[in-house]
Amino acid sequence: MLDSRATIGESPTWYAAERALFWIDVKEPALHRLGSDGSTQRWQLESDIGAFALLEGAVGALVALRKGIFSLDFRNSATRLLAQAPFDSRLFRFNEGICDAQGRFWVGVMFDPIPGIRAETSLKSALHRFTFAHGLTAGSDRSALHNGFAWSCSHDAFFWSHSKTGRIYRAPYDPGAGELGSPELFVDVQGGKCVPDGAAMDEEGCYWCAIHGAGVLHRYDATGILVSQIRLPVSQPTMCAFVGVNLDEMVVTSARENLSPAQLQREPHAGGVFRFRPGVRGTARPCVVR
Repeated sequence: MLDSRATIGESPTWYAAERALFWIDVKEPALHRLGSDGSTQRWQLESDIGAFALLEGAVGALVALRKGIFSLDFRNSATRLLAQAPFDSRLFRFNEGICDAQGRFWVGVMFDPIPGIRAETSLKSALHRFTFAHGLTAGSDRSALHNGFAWSCSHDAFFWSHSKTGRIYRAPYDPGAGELGSPELFVDVQGGKCVPDGAAMDEEGCYWCAIHGAGVLHRYDATGILVSQIRLPVSQPTMCAFVGVNLDEMVVTSARENLSPAQLQREPHAGGVFRFRPGVRGTARPCVVR
């Protein structure tokens, strides 16, 4: 376990070429790297980071911040704006991201007003796609909180959730054209404040999902049936990811945000990054944008 005490730890990403784990703290805000030798690096950012993807050779990263999509140079921490945020950044921020096998970066949005800004109800914004050739383009799917991105084993289906409604969707995906088909409901997670968060796919075609607020990981089979669950020592897991040379280990990030002093006393490692063997291998998650 890495006792990082992140406010909102998120997006654990295994970069096999360096045997390194990258992850973010949304509200710190920063991008972190944990090397196989235990070494750590950290890149401080100017505003909430909702998602990231690595650049070729891991010389830097694409970071989705409140005001837009930026490139981050790992050598000097310099950032450069690539695409302006297509929403009111006082009300929204980017949230959750994933690359496809061709290097397209899919990034969602979350309704998360900055302090001092009020809105009576949650508003929705679009799922977006970014490439260096075409920039940032909006899709048709709209949500107040995109989450749970994952690809099927054959990369011909995309999974994602609308966390505010507790629903997880699946849609056919054309990897050549980079287009999503019509979505269908995959799972309806019933649990009030317990919502589906970040996800991963194993080699048996099962979808793993962190259930934020419930302190568990759910594993759903290809038909959406809950086949197993793993209880965690924290109530707010945020995302799971398969890691290691054989992708037979799993890490889970977590959050401390909104926990009371009594809850933090019961969960001293909230905000930490946990590592264990789930008993099944995962599929490689593309993480390089092109």
